[in-house]
Amino acid sequence: MSYLLLIVEPRGQREARSPQEGEDAYAQMVRWGESLKARGVLQASESLRSDRDGQRVQVRAGKAVVRDGPFAEAKEMVGGFFLLSCASRAEALAIAESCPAAAWATVEVREIAPCYA
Repeated sequence: MSYLLLIVEPRGQREARSPQEGEDAYAQMVRWGESLKARGVLQASESLRSDRDGQRVQVRAGKAVVRDGPFAEAKEMVGGFFLLSCASRAEALAIAESCPAAAWATVEVREIAPCYA
């Protein structure tokens, strides 16, 4: 079964870190991802830029509306993801508990499924 681990960070947390702290946190996550790859459970992973660099698109009544970030209504942002292939939800949760980002962010575990499930 495939599971997505979303790294949900408090907005502004990245800016509060020194450049060295940011690089250290990123290096921890890269090493962790490499360990998941070595175990054969990692399908894909990426870090995302801050939401201040993102856009949101909605289409209503046939008209597209694009909003530039940051998004004032959001207290958190998705900072990255890990797509895993696990035997069970319990395995995905155990992997999430070992994620270094769980110490400074929230790791949300979501099973991959069609939107109607």
